Amino acid sequence: MGRCDTVCLVRSYEGGECSRRERRNSQGVRVGTLLCSSEPQVRGLTLGTLTGTSESMPSITYLFTKLVNIGAFPASKLTSPSQPSFFLSTLPTIRRRLLQRGSATESYSGLWSAILESLPSSLTLQHILASFFAHISVPDAPLDVSAPSRGLVKREATLLRGVIGSLGKEKKYLLDNTSAVVLARDWSEYHARVYTCWVAGASTGVVDRQAISAFLTPTLDMWTSPEHIKYSLLGRHHYLTLLLLTVISYLPTSSATLRDLALSGPFIRSIATYIGHLDPSVRRCGMLVAEEVAHRTGKALDFEDWEGDDGGKPWARSVRQLLSEKDTDSLIPDDDDGDGLIVAEIVEDASEPSGQPLQTSRELSPPPSGYDSDDSLTGYASPPSSRSPSPTPSELAEIEKDPTSHIGRTKVARPVYLAQLGEMIRGTSGLRTEQENQEAEKIEIALDAAEELIRRKRGYGTELEENAVNLVYALVGLNNNYELDGFDVKRQAALNALVACSPRKAAPAIIEEFFKNQYSSDQRFVMLNSLALGSYELGGLTLPDTAAIQPLTGNRISFPSKRLPGVQHERYLLASSTRQVQGLLQDISRLAIEQTREANADRTPNLVRERQLRIRQPERITEVKQPSVAQLVEQIRMSQTASAMTKFTDVAVECFLYPLMNRFWLFLRDEQTREERTAHRDTLHQYRGAGTGLILNALVLSHFLATLGVLVHASRNAPAWLAVVAPDALELAITLGTRPVSRVDEDEEESGGGSSESGADKDARVLTTALELALVVLHACVELDGGRSLSLEHTALLLAGGEWAQGLFERLEKGVLIKGVGGAAEVRLRKAAAGVVIKVDEISERWKRSMVGFAIP
Repeated sequence: MGRCDTVCLVRSYEGGECSRRERRNSQGVRVGTLLCSSEPQVRGLTLGTLTGTSESMPSITYLFTKLVNIGAFPASKLTSPSQPSFFLSTLPTIRRRLLQRGSATESYSGLWSAILESLPSSLTLQHILASFFAHISVPDAPLDVSAPSRGLVKREATLLRGVIGSLGKEKKYLLDNTSAVVLARDWSEYHARVYTCWVAGASTGVVDRQAISAFLTPTLDMWTSPEHIKYSLLGRHHYLTLLLLTVISYLPTSSATLRDLALSGPFIRSIATYIGHLDPSVRRCGMLVAEEVAHRTGKALDFEDWEGDDGGKPWARSVRQLLSEKDTDSLIPDDDDGDGLIVAEIVEDASEPSGQPLQTSRELSPPPSGYDSDDSLTGYASPPSSRSPSPTPSELAEIEKDPTSHIGRTKVARPVYLAQLGEMIRGTSGLRTEQENQEAEKIEIALDAAEELIRRKRGYGTELEENAVNLVYALVGLNNNYELDGFDVKRQAALNALVACSPRKAAPAIIEEFFKNQYSSDQRFVMLNSLALGSYELGGLTLPDTAAIQPLTGNRISFPSKRLPGVQHERYLLASSTRQVQGLLQDISRLAIEQTREANADRTPNLVRERQLRIRQPERITEVKQPSVAQLVEQIRMSQTASAMTKFTDVAVECFLYPLMNRFWLFLRDEQTREERTAHRDTLHQYRGAGTGLILNALVLSHFLATLGVLVHASRNAPAWLAVVAPDALELAITLGTRPVSRVDEDEEESGGGSSESGADKDARVLTTALELALVVLHACVELDGGRSLSLEHTALLLAGGEWAQGLFERLEKGVLIKGVGGAAEVRLRKAAAGVVIKVDEISERWKRSMVGFAIP
């Protein structure tokens, strides 16, 4: 068959395809028959070409190009017989020919490689490869480690190697196009296992290290890409992470490629970007790769955060179990019935649990003698040791209880005064003492007594006011150098108590320390948490029952002359330094959205007020009895106690909100000025105010906005809230949500061509908390005066907030990618943007007649 026969075959297919659109299934079956008959014809033509008896390779190239153009290579596996596909029709025949032993299989595999390499168009080759990959057998459990599942992986990898061949550096054309299909499209995690097994050679005991090294380079470039880290969804993160880990698992521990990978700059920077991601599941993808690379290169790295069922932890454990063995070492199961037989067996085995443990491929087929897939697991014989065994933890506890072991050791006493507490935590004397070896015990005892002692001193003279600032400095700068149990919870609880019991002294001191540069991100989170949680307690608001830190109440903060020893402290597990405050802001914003009223709901409070004024009965004159002496003493004591209790509405504006906002504007001005002064220098010597761990970094800045949102919500009943706090807080939210705070953001906008007005180039964490802060302000304005003061006195600010939120929401609806978004973060961002749009429309609809004159400049 020559070129004329090829053209006739294509025309037959075209006619069948056109008729299929008119008469559906019957012609579809006819086209499928034509495709089945094309496989042996192509085989005969190609064999003739390879032996030199024919020159039909251009005809075959024309045939495949034409089939691609008319849709015979779909990008997904079709289920309807009326939609024919080349590989759906010919793949059983290809499998059967590749299972033959001897020279026939080698020549058949060679002819397919020759066909693919002869295609002149990269786009045509990628269409064929994508269709081929989509038609391989895929089970429902992609991370299954059973022997049948690993055998199916190796079976499909053998099929790929038989059709495409190896991917060495000498086949750069195939390698580039295959990498483009594998990395640029969305595949399942099972595909990642098949691809790696294919590239590694799909043979027991032999690894194609040249192909693995060549395939590692584009895979690593894609995994470390900042665009992939910021914009990809969780499924793609899992796919690329598993692909990278399986490729790395085939490299020996002594590989120079692996050592260069561990020390490369892009890889290290990508790990930092992954760790700073908002989604914990994406964050653990980077942590998992960092640990695996470190362990395989002989380094010690353990994040110690893999237990539990949240944030991608089960997926990470399944991947570790998968990497314990290699798919290339498994046995290919028998396949007599074509595609789908092994998949059905695996699904059936998975649905019927058995009491016997599943056998792995190594149990079924041990590797040849002298072969070990992982040299790092090779044991060695050692003579029995003559040393005594190490003591167990229970034996160590018994030794610690022995009174003779504490002879000559001074017992650290609990602090009685706040000055003693500050001395134990901070050590302000600056002199070395004989008890320096007991420093860890002193800090532990001080933290155990800190919250209780601070709350007891509330309203008891001036001791707390005199020592509050010193305690702030001591607790904020304290580090867990001795790995004490419950350190974070106890320190946070003590700072919360300081803010709640001495707000006029502690809050300004904490705010001033927050804007200094010597603190880490964790210490800044502790300071912001204390402001938010302390204000919540001071304002009389109750924390959720699920909150990790609850204030002490009851007899523990009273002042009895004698008290029994306290019970053992309950050990808390603080999952995240920012979760509690972020959860409070999220609950407040959700409540604001749920309580959105209709257009005529603002009339109800006025009607109720008028009705109360009309039907309220005048108070009757009652006889006043002379109080007794005991009653007078009790009234005096209660009045003194009430006067000592400071209300949050009295100190919110003066000690919390405006020190925090004004100090932030000054800090932002200084940071931008410093960046401008170093802008003319080389990139290496330029100052970046939004670097990792700094205040203008998205991680810290989003928590700053969340804290400000909680403070604004708790202070809504302050006298100056509507006139001063609401417009200033809304202006801060809009500014941080639309304008760049650092030259890093400006450079990204210029490179991306985005507009700073839309805010789409900013980090999703900052956008979400800024929108939620604006939503809190708008909701409180509606609840207090129906939005009158904000709409009439700050019309331009209100309309700007609505335009910003609406523009961002429209971009999200169009599918525009935003840095750091994905999973639950995208849902939260959409809800916040929609809530702001609804609130602005509600206020504008109510006061639009009065806003006309104010909107005109």
